[in-house]
Amino acid sequence: MSTNIDAKGLACPGPVIATKKALESIEQGIVTILVDNEVAKENVVKFATAHGYGVSITKQAGDFTVRITKGEAKEMQEETVPSLHSSSENIVYLITQNTLGHGNAELGTVLMKSFAYALLESTTMPKTIIFMNSGVLLTIKSSLVLEHLCKLAQGGVEILSCGTCLDYFEVQNELAIGGVTNMFTIVEVMGAASKVITL
Repeated sequence: MSTNIDAKGLACPGPVIATKKALESIEQGIVTILVDNEVAKENVVKFATAHGYGVSITKQAGDFTVRITKGEAKEMQEETVPSLHSSSENIVYLITQNTLGHGNAELGTVLMKSFAYALLESTTMPKTIIFMNSGVLLTIKSSLVLEHLCKLAQGGVEILSCGTCLDYFEVQNELAIGGVTNMFTIVEVMGAASKVITL
């Protein structure tokens, strides 16, 4: 069975939701989805690979055609990463601004850098850190906490930045750590967490 979806022009997380519905409607077969930007393509691919589907991508004139195969197992190679302090809990941090706390912005920047360093030394590691709104500015090349985030990622912590937020601040090409995500995936990750901590 083959299903074609034209998701060009759909705002995030529209392409992912359209893909999800199409895949849920078939037991096996191929879903082909057309998107018109890099972020939408990445979000659809990540959704498909996270669920073990086969994926191939072609690009033509700025558009991306993502071909997803359901019913054929896809072998996933797991990277071996050095372990930090492990936790049996699925803890998610949601960071919604590039400073910590409210009030003085300069102090907030110092506190955020201190927080990122302290998190590295913590006995309980989060599974995922999600960055939204101005929080995505912490994951770009000029971030003062980039070194700490890189160490967390190397230790197995998943780093995700909201694609809509990166686009809003026009820094999508400056992302230096982690992956780009969408609101649907953010909702799913938070829903599956045993604890969500918002900063």
